[in-house]
Amino acid sequence: MAKLEEKLTEMLEPGVEALGFELVGIEFVRAGKHSILRVFIDHENGITVDDCADVSHQVSAILDVEDPISTEYNLEVSSPGMDRPLFKEKHYIESVGEVVQVRLSMPMDDRRNFKGKVLACENGMVSIEVDGQQFQLAVANIEKGNVVPTFD
Repeated sequence: MAKLEEKLTEMLEPGVEALGFELVGIEFVRAGKHSILRVFIDHENGITVDDCADVSHQVSAILDVEDPISTEYNLEVSSPGMDRPLFKEKHYIESVGEVVQVRLSMPMDDRRNFKGKVLACENGMVSIEVDGQQFQLAVANIEKGNVVPTFD
């Protein structure tokens, strides 16, 4: 996770949790005047549009006071969705048995992209099976990770 996302997570997590939601993670996509701050939230009973609106108001208020982003951006608050982003070790633990797509910050075995089944996750390492071969990936080296939805 980049420094800005880490700072934003620390800043926003208490406010999101105060509303009864889990802050799954944050993405800041820089795109000139059209930068986007994505805030992913979850709840054991699911997420509604009203939940997203409530969290958006809370997050906006915090960001207005703290002003951590110097450029213009649009704020998006949503549930993680079927292709759930994976930000923390906890998310990989919850994804054991599922297929995930990950991109590493630093290449391993001359590759950065892995798509496979999560076998285990412990002590900061994710074990992923890709085409019958196992890889041990450090969570700290994962730049981006998502669950790959399967339709049976």
